[in-house]
Amino acid sequence: MKNTFTSDNEIKSEIINLSAILNLPKGTEAFVSDIHGEYDEFAHIVRNGSGNTKQKISELFTGRLTDDSQKKLAFLIYYPSEILRQTKTKFKSNDELNQWYITTFNNLIEMLQYTANKYTRSKVRKAMDSDFVYITEELLYADLSDGTKHLYYSEIMDSIIRLNMADAFIISTCHTIQKLVVDHLHIIGDVYDRGPHPDLIIEHLMKNCSSIDFQWGNHDILWIGSVSGSKLCMANLVRISARYDNLDILSESYGIDFSKLEKFALKNYQPKQSFDPKSDTGTKITPEAEQRNNCVQQAIAIIQFKLEGQAIKRNPSFKMSNRLMLGKLSDDREYITISDKNYSVMNGCFQLVDKTSPYELTADEASVVDDLITQFVNSKKLHKHMNYMVKNGSMYLRYNGNLLLHGCVPVDDAGEMLSLKLGDKKYSGKELFDLFDKTLREAFDHPQVNDCYNSDILWYLWTGSLSPLFGKATMTTFERYFVDDKVLQHEKKNPYYSLRKEEWFDDKLLNEFSLDAKVGHIINGHTPVKSGHSPIMANGKIFVIDGGMSKPYHKTTGIGGYTLLYNSYGLQLVTHEPFTTRQKAIADMTDVVSTKRVIEQSAKRKTVGDTDIGKKLKKQIAGLSAEL
Repeated sequence: MKNTFTSDNEIKSEIINLSAILNLPKGTEAFVSDIHGEYDEFAHIVRNGSGNTKQKISELFTGRLTDDSQKKLAFLIYYPSEILRQTKTKFKSNDELNQWYITTFNNLIEMLQYTANKYTRSKVRKAMDSDFVYITEELLYADLSDGTKHLYYSEIMDSIIRLNMADAFIISTCHTIQKLVVDHLHIIGDVYDRGPHPDLIIEHLMKNCSSIDFQWGNHDILWIGSVSGSKLCMANLVRISARYDNLDILSESYGIDFSKLEKFALKNYQPKQSFDPKSDTGTKITPEAEQRNNCVQQAIAIIQFKLEGQAIKRNPSFKMSNRLMLGKLSDDREYITISDKNYSVMNGCFQLVDKTSPYELTADEASVVDDLITQFVNSKKLHKHMNYMVKNGSMYLRYNGNLLLHGCVPVDDAGEMLSLKLGDKKYSGKELFDLFDKTLREAFDHPQVNDCYNSDILWYLWTGSLSPLFGKATMTTFERYFVDDKVLQHEKKNPYYSLRKEEWFDDKLLNEFSLDAKVGHIINGHTPVKSGHSPIMANGKIFVIDGGMSKPYHKTTGIGGYTLLYNSYGLQLVTHEPFTTRQKAIADMTDVVSTKRVIEQSAKRKTVGDTDIGKKLKKQIAGLSAEL
């Protein structure tokens, strides 16, 4: 800091600047969870600021614009390029179009003024398109009631139209409004899995979101783990992708070549009913793709079960010996013995499982695994996307007094923290989260395709009973494929999920993470809130915002997801209708926000000084004052 300034007056100016910022209203935080690759719906929610844009338009223009005009303005801000094309075809003359341009300029500038009023000029400038910074600032900070400059402002607008810059200026201004409506975005896990375009979600965020954090989800771990060299994470990822007819995302977006795996699978396996692929998109799977996905799923599932056996034997501290399933098969592969009881095997495909060494890969299987993991580790685009998630993410986050986490804090029935013993030390609660966070970063920064402790820990995060991201006693993938018994297939949830409804328990968790239980909240994802159940629990201490953005959950939840807003006035829970398609939303101007519910309202409007950023600024001010 000392080397930054050359005079006392520069230091004093910075103190004045920082002190003033402390008194600005707190920026709006938006919380989104469990996106699962649903790019169009997610992008719509980001574009509309989780309903915040529409609310601000209503506050600003009610009594001046009709409801229909407000809706048109909102969708222009959401989708400026598309709405411009759609709108311009309706005008019969250039005069009509030019008048619409002038009206739209004024409305957008007024909207920009309204959204920018809680930020410094510097921050607003950074949100602007560099091509239009000068023009936008002149209009943004104009006093239109001042007659002496009225012709000046009018000429700016006329010149924009005359020089054929109107469309570009409108698009730029709309994008700036989008960036300012929400100050900071929290994603509470699971960007990836099932949906068709998680890659586009990451690209959209990298391009448009300057302030963001991720709390990694269990499905995100498979992708991070695969890039880090975990063969087990990779095997699970490929199997799930084949199950949901989603291998194309890996091949087309990330350049993973499955030809060797497909050739191996089609040579050694025939389609089995348990491995019939499913489509979450509603599109019919072609017979060729169905056979490919079925056989690939079998091949990679057997590889996965073999690799799991090896990892379990390497790590007795994981206490997962009950998952050594291949060794429980009868010699004829007709039944399996689980807890001293025999169960018939359905749709068995164990022809490459050696009876004496069931967890040993064949030479061909090892070759397939080596080929795939090398591709995952070396995929530049995949590494770039995972790097973005790792650098901006964490296992949990304490932010402005709230605790953000995807899954759970592993506890017993009495609410006591469960311990995982690794080496000579036991880890529980916050310490367990910190250990997993540190190990994941080490694994990502130093990828290893050979079996190692770090890659085993990444796999444990996906499936271990004390993984905060899994939150269940056992993952019964094997049973769901091969044993027709609902009791065996059941995955028992950690007691956290019933205890979190109790206020005393949430207070205990907040204290564990050194947060003030009197004012703090827990914001959770991972488990879709079923229809008829409330996402608000424990007298407003905890919010579960996985409302089912992913299409397969719509039948269970009855909605299209929840998001949470935390602005300077308090907390609002936003309920979203199921999203259809981007094209239909634009054509019909149908929004997804159905209701907003005020959960908690501050008696006094919060300022930047009341936030974590405010604490950092106060420290800077103290340091600068000491220099004087």
